[in-house]
Amino acid sequence: MPVLRILHLVGSAHNDFYCDLSRLYAQDCLSAIADESEYDFQIAYITPDSQWRFPRSLSQEDIALSKPISLLDAIELLTAQNIDLVLPQMFCIPGMTHYRALFDLLKIPYIGNTSDTMAIATHKARVKAIVEAAGVKVPRGELLRQGDVPTIKPPAVVKPASSANSLGVSLVKEVTDYDAALKKAFEYASEVIVEAFIELGREVRCGIIVKDGELVGLPLEEYLLNPNDKPIRSYADKLQQTDDGNLRFSAKDNIKSWIVDPNDPITEKVQQVAKKCHQALGCRHYSLFDFRIDPKGQPWFLEAGLYCSFAPTSVISCMAKAAGIPLNELLITAINETLSSNQKALQN
Repeated sequence: MPVLRILHLVGSAHNDFYCDLSRLYAQDCLSAIADESEYDFQIAYITPDSQWRFPRSLSQEDIALSKPISLLDAIELLTAQNIDLVLPQMFCIPGMTHYRALFDLLKIPYIGNTSDTMAIATHKARVKAIVEAAGVKVPRGELLRQGDVPTIKPPAVVKPASSANSLGVSLVKEVTDYDAALKKAFEYASEVIVEAFIELGREVRCGIIVKDGELVGLPLEEYLLNPNDKPIRSYADKLQQTDDGNLRFSAKDNIKSWIVDPNDPITEKVQQVAKKCHQALGCRHYSLFDFRIDPKGQPWFLEAGLYCSFAPTSVISCMAKAAGIPLNELLITAINETLSSNQKALQN
């Protein structure tokens, strides 16, 4: 089998936070799957000034040495490289939408969901409406813009409609808490969701992968919460900034999160709901969803996170490992699905 030339699409044209987050995951992926006998890895690194760089590695030194070029020059370079497929590792909204759409235009296949699906999934209200129409339970909610007054009685959760990693999320316990919570949420998005608080039983995340055209549910990941002092997850539960300004993961310690025993009755129940979400949203290759489990054992859809960087620390990678699927096998499965679906599209 010839060596596959895979382009890692890294960085962010949006801000430094998403640029650093992308580099963090992509660096882990490159370190874990550096098999030159199977893959010829190339790197495209986009920075907040919208410039493209093609560094040898994601070290700060190699990035600094790489020449910044414009989008037009980048397209010329990309089309001359005979890239087999792209592994998108950008987490900002432009990275998950515009940049994926660029590769659709260039007719270069990429692993993961389409730009259209990602555009829907990055807006929490829209994705909730779609999965609810498919019969999935979602918390009652409303979408607010600046000046709107919430009508949902506390307790309620306030969150930006289009941010990740729990940025700007607050739990409102009294009506008087709304002003501060809305102000915080509007710092991250022009639209804000207010939704009824689902009493805590458990909170889990479910990953789905596609193998040979079939949906496969992965073991669940559960988060450490309790009704008294931690009823919802916060940004600090997911990421932390080190003294040198770099990001690091804070939820990968088997204390704040862990893999649920596959024999736990909740696993199959959540997997079935997650598969409904996957199909309703038109996902491909893989998908990832958060659910709140109420004290009666009913799963409630919270949001979709339709990305996987194929780093050992990626949630889907951790879930797959717990299911006995090594990282390299997980990547090969995604590659096969990508190339297979691309071949079918070309035939049609």
